[in-house]
Amino acid sequence: MDQSFAIQETLADGQTCLIAVQGILASEESVESRLLGLVRTHGEHALFLYTHRRMAITAEDVCLERVVPITEGFAAEEVTPDSDLHIIGSDVTVQISSEDAQLVVRLPFGSHTRMFLQEMSRCRPVVGSEDISENENSLIVNHSWSHNSDDKATPRQTKSKMDATTEMARSSSGMVSDNACILSEQKFGLRDTIVKSQLVLKEDSYTYLQNFRFFIGTYNVNGQSPKESLLPWLSNDVEPPDVYCVGFQELDLSKEAFFFNDTPKEEEWFKAVTDSLHPDAKYAKVKLVRLVGMLLLLYVKADHAVNISEVEAETVGTGIMGRMGNKGGVAIRFKFHNTSVCIVNCHLAAHTEEYERRNQDFRDICSRMQFCHSDPNLPPLTIDKHDVILWLGDLNYRLEPLGLEKVKMHIEKEEFQDLYQYDQLKKQMDAKAVFDGFTEGKITFQPTYKYDTGCDDWDTSEKCRAPAWCDRILWKGKNISQLSYRSHMTLKNSDHKPVSSIFDIGVKVVNEELYRKAFEEIVRSLDKMENDSIPSVILSQREFFFKDVKYMQLQVETFTIRNGQVPCQFEFINKLDEDNYCKEWLIANPSKGFLLPDSEMTIELELFVNKSTATRLNSGEEKLEDILILHLDRGKDYFLSVMGNYLPSCFGSPIQTLCYMREPIRDMSAESIRELTLLPLQMSGDIFRDEKPLDIPKELWMMVDHLYRNASQQEDLFQQPGLRSEFEQIRDCLDTAMLDTLLGSNHSVAEALLLFLESLPEPVICYSLYNNCLHCANNYTSSCQVVSMLPMCHKNVFNYLMAFLRELLRNSGKNHLDVNILASIFGGLLLRPPLQHPTPDVTEKRKAQQFIEQFLLREGNSP
Repeated sequence: MDQSFAIQETLADGQTCLIAVQGILASEESVESRLLGLVRTHGEHALFLYTHRRMAITAEDVCLERVVPITEGFAAEEVTPDSDLHIIGSDVTVQISSEDAQLVVRLPFGSHTRMFLQEMSRCRPVVGSEDISENENSLIVNHSWSHNSDDKATPRQTKSKMDATTEMARSSSGMVSDNACILSEQKFGLRDTIVKSQLVLKEDSYTYLQNFRFFIGTYNVNGQSPKESLLPWLSNDVEPPDVYCVGFQELDLSKEAFFFNDTPKEEEWFKAVTDSLHPDAKYAKVKLVRLVGMLLLLYVKADHAVNISEVEAETVGTGIMGRMGNKGGVAIRFKFHNTSVCIVNCHLAAHTEEYERRNQDFRDICSRMQFCHSDPNLPPLTIDKHDVILWLGDLNYRLEPLGLEKVKMHIEKEEFQDLYQYDQLKKQMDAKAVFDGFTEGKITFQPTYKYDTGCDDWDTSEKCRAPAWCDRILWKGKNISQLSYRSHMTLKNSDHKPVSSIFDIGVKVVNEELYRKAFEEIVRSLDKMENDSIPSVILSQREFFFKDVKYMQLQVETFTIRNGQVPCQFEFINKLDEDNYCKEWLIANPSKGFLLPDSEMTIELELFVNKSTATRLNSGEEKLEDILILHLDRGKDYFLSVMGNYLPSCFGSPIQTLCYMREPIRDMSAESIRELTLLPLQMSGDIFRDEKPLDIPKELWMMVDHLYRNASQQEDLFQQPGLRSEFEQIRDCLDTAMLDTLLGSNHSVAEALLLFLESLPEPVICYSLYNNCLHCANNYTSSCQVVSMLPMCHKNVFNYLMAFLRELLRNSGKNHLDVNILASIFGGLLLRPPLQHPTPDVTEKRKAQQFIEQFLLREGNSP
């Protein structure tokens, strides 16, 4: 996920975040996560360090800690970590020095970190255009020195193990010293891209298959710390595996982990795993990635590490509003010899009846999980673009429609295959709703959920959950042989049992002599090409119309690019005086790529209207109209016309506008919507229209009233996401008033309410009163006075929502909500800083939460 957007939202006019990377700031006192942004302003550059909560998505998720100017005294040196675990394929540790700062930062290994360091290298002022920094160990090099004028790709060279190790671990062409390496910019020209593409086509001619043993393990630890050895799970076989992929779910169930993605248990479980790896082999940690409670660890035998390259890690949260990371997935992709491997660890939606939500979580992870490509001219890699995919985790699919006693009866008789016929995942896979093309081994062990902690007894709690195979391992790809698939009953730390699988996987190993021969043949054929050959393509379509576009409902149109006789590189480019190649509501996927002669590629144009664009589309200030320019390297430009019509929605409309709308928004004329949307904010006593407005928007009333009547005792309300299809039904119902009652589950209505509040262009607490609220966060009387200053419709909405939330708290014994959860969720939606306001620090965010808490803890009279 690109976190530079979150940083960009915090910057002043004229400042641009070029690239961002998340790392670990190490000091003598602590080890803490930081977000680093490379920022340009008026020709100067600086490194911005931010504290952050969870995955940084918006400005609300980050807080500026310090700024390190990139001046002549600035240097960044790679240092060798002391730990034996941090060897080949591990993270990159960098020491950053300036006139007033000394920092040690551990950055994730991969091409994105390399790009970050290379961008930083261009920013440092240098004297003389041909000089390298005097410090040989400096990572900062002169861009003109690192530029290679020879556009030809170079063949592999036979290297010593140490040289090969350095290249694989760093994926750079820089000079290597004992303690550091100089990173130079990697050159990706058209010729290089052609060579790489041709090598892929000829791969079978210079590779052979060699089996390697993979251990895959998954364990939902229910928020517990490790209290027992993991050896029975991780080292249960005589032969040590070549690769370990170990995933955890529910690492930490605390509110701090949920809201701030911070937990000490990451280090606890990392150490527990490291101590329990097979004792007959030495292992290197390649990568660790975590999102809230999902943790994924990748180790390889130390002597295989030289053959690990292109390591990337990504996360996708599928929790409430598609943001929270209590559910979702984490993934690591890498290249082992010449085989690309992707490991995904996920935790899907809970509860027996929520199988459709689990299906949606799976699809979201697949569509949103994207990895940086080592070649910036190529589009990001998705999960499906790998030779081998190994998917593990708490998939949460249950057994139905069998009752509890029948399930236990089948288990006692070890009739696992009979019981498996009732498994939701099997049914969904048979229907090709999820995991299409994946395989799961035969299940010969009893369900892994739910047990009483500390023993092997089935759940005896009040809920008495039925047993289920929640914890699963699946795979996709060729040359994969599963040797075992089992649970490990001896571990009793959690209400789940860990699961493991051993695979023999055929990996493509390069024969260096045959590789060089194939390479030379490709280069010779390229040399015969005319340098002045002009590429040309045929587009299947150049005009596109998106009909009846709705709020947060993706529409996709496709076209194909058919290439001629010359290899070509294409890219959608910016129009004159515009910052992006397309409008904010549009994206081309892929936006750039490479085509061999006589090949074709399908391009998807994705149109999606969200909170940032809905208001101007509602008012008619902006239309769904754009021109895309498709540019061919060394060729001509092609122009594509994109148009559409947007159906106005209450989502993205101001509160005041909706209060004046007695009819559904879809029944109103464009002129009326525009007039009401552009009304100045009506402060107390102001009158702009003859008719009296509604006290609160009817759409808001419908959602809150539905939840009040049906969901006051709903467990996990405002914490578990709803279904996207149900949100679309709810949105249409609110926009058309075709039905008197809202369709969909309580969770879908609750999420629709949060999305509605998030989409308001002016929050419930108006921007102009934001600072007043912070100043009186601990004074209820003063806070009431601030609320009384709100426009009448905003004040009515605030009081209405507070009364509803207090009602939910009266049922906390059933719904398990508390003041902190509600104040955290609604505080960030009702009380938002003005657009030009500096990013709130932790103190400011807590004050906003405290302001809301006051009204949740007091019945009092409405302000």
